[in-house]
Amino acid sequence: MSIEQEVEALKNIPLFANIEPSRLKLMAFASERLIFKVGQELFHQGDAGDAAYIFIDGEADVIVDTDDGPLVVATFGKNEFVGEIAILCDVPRTATIKAKSELITLKITKELFFNMVMDFPEMGVEVMRVLAHRIDKTTSQLTDARNAIADKS
Repeated sequence: MSIEQEVEALKNIPLFANIEPSRLKLMAFASERLIFKVGQELFHQGDAGDAAYIFIDGEADVIVDTDDGPLVVATFGKNEFVGEIAILCDVPRTATIKAKSELITLKITKELFFNMVMDFPEMGVEVMRVLAHRIDKTTSQLTDARNAIADKS
């Protein structure tokens, strides 16, 4: 995949849609393109967060450790952005991300990510929007799960 193809892929991600192509080219050049095989982990729950990943192609499961063992809570695909919580909050990874198919990613280091947010405040706003959407979805799923447990009692 060429830099131009990576820039085109970045343009399709809402987080980067309003960033000028020259900046996206710099970001694509400064990021690391990684390919993960089926079953390979991008990172593990509890690891330190050093980077976020943009999915160029493929799918990955989001897995959280529970008392009953690992639980797949979501599957993300092309144009998704994962790993930002750990780099934004300086907290350990909140989930494990494991390739469900061959997965092509761009690895965005913490330093590069913060430089982009500082240069483009609208990107910070979009990150907040994406995180708020994920929190809303998670809250809804937890409410549904709680109601299902209450109905069984």
